[in-house]
Amino acid sequence: MSSGGSLRLDTRCSVRATFARRAASLACLLALASGCAPFQPGLPSEPAAREARSSAGRGDTLAREARAQLGVPYRWGGGDPARGFDCSGLVAWVHSREGIVVPRTAAAQFAAAERVDDRKLRPGDLVFFRLQSRRGDVSHVGIYTGQRKFVHAPQTGRDVTEASLDDPYYRERYAGAGRFYEEPGGRGPRFGSPR
Repeated sequence: MSSGGSLRLDTRCSVRATFARRAASLACLLALASGCAPFQPGLPSEPAAREARSSAGRGDTLAREARAQLGVPYRWGGGDPARGFDCSGLVAWVHSREGIVVPRTAAAQFAAAERVDDRKLRPGDLVFFRLQSRRGDVSHVGIYTGQRKFVHAPQTGRDVTEASLDDPYYRERYAGAGRFYEEPGGRGPRFGSPR
């Protein structure tokens, strides 16, 4: 009886071991297969998709970063969220987060930016204003966020805020728009030395 009982025990152990090996093999195959994605015609390769996201989304990234600064206090000459921003400091800081160096003053930013037709404004573009006189130098800048709105650091005593290009005050003082990031297709700004 001891030899017959031992045979049944060996058979059961052998069956369990075989089942465990097969289950483990099946689990490994499923894990490997889940990592494979089937080819889908018409979808770009990962490098092409990454390149399209980086150029098309750069302006959106600038606009999002500008919006993230809403509520930061205005500070004349300020250029970071910890100390506060003036208008051109906000623009310079937001662009620096994307590795883009821009001049420090609104007038120098206006002079160096690639001009953008008002009908082709995109998030991340800059909007410039002549606040002292309609014919004087550009003295104010904001970052366009879409839907005719822009983020800017307005003046002492006020925080970074979003305003509308349709506001009569800004509409009357609007000087134009510009861009410092490259468009899809390779067009970008004239890069001069930062002033």
